Parts: sequence; C-alpha cells; structure tokens
Amino acid sequence: MNPPDFALKAMNAAHRLVIRLTGGKVGYSAGGMPVVELTTTGRRSGEPRTVLLTAPVHGDGSYVVVASRGGDDRHPAWFLNLRADPDVRVAVGGGPAVPMRARIADPDERARLWPQITGRYRNYAGYQRSTEREIPLVHLEPA
Repeated sequence: MNPPDFALKAMNAAHRLVIRLTGGKVGYSAGGMPVVELTTTGRRSGEPRTVLLTAPVHGDGSYVVVASRGGDDRHPAWFLNLRADPDVRVAVGGGPAVPMRARIADPDERARLWPQITGRYRNYAGYQRSTEREIPLVHLEPA
C-alpha cells in the first residue's frame, strides 16, 4: 500500500514539529543519515515548496537524496519540481538555506550508488520492490 499525499504531508509536518519542540536536538538526523531541508519551486504554482529528506550519500557539501515516495508508483512532487527547475535551496542541521543545483543521477551513477544505499539502508530496497518505476537518485550540489 502506497502512502497517500495527506499521510506524507502529515509525516513531514510531524517531523518539523519534533525539530521545533526539541530546539533541533532531534530530527536533523534519521537512521544515521543527515536530514536536508530541500526547497524547490512549484512547477505549476511558482511558489517555494519545502520538504525534509534523508540523504544516504553525502560529502564535500553535496548530498544524494532518493525520490522514493515510500515506494509509490508516482514520483514525489519535489522531484517533479526540481526536474522542471533544478535551482534549489538546501538547509542542513538547522543552518541557513544555500543555493544548490539538483542533478538526476545518470544510469551509470545510479548503478554504482544504488547498491551502496540499499546495502546500508534496506528500506530503500523495499521501496524499489514495491513499484515498477525505477526510483531516481538526485545529487544536490553547490551552485
């Protein structure tokens, strides 16, 4: 069963609440991964859209996020937004949002990264098994 939109929005709101209530002591890390706050531009509205995501691969100021949507057959809205406009803003650990550029991993990059991600974080492998679509990986790189 794939999560409905309202459930995903509720989880994101609950995550934000935990961060706020703990003064950031809880919520900026999940399952050993940093949590990034990704702001895209809505592809239809033109309005900023912000979501909290885990980054299973990170280093040198860059992050890789997984467009899993919990194994849904549809891409997440944030992925569709950055595909339309790859200029994004990213905040990490409660710090200021900085301009970054989103880039979808090419097939060779995905083939190299996917086993590393699923070997360490098995939930992503489960998400892939539950959908026919290939779950994209997205690089968030300094602009």
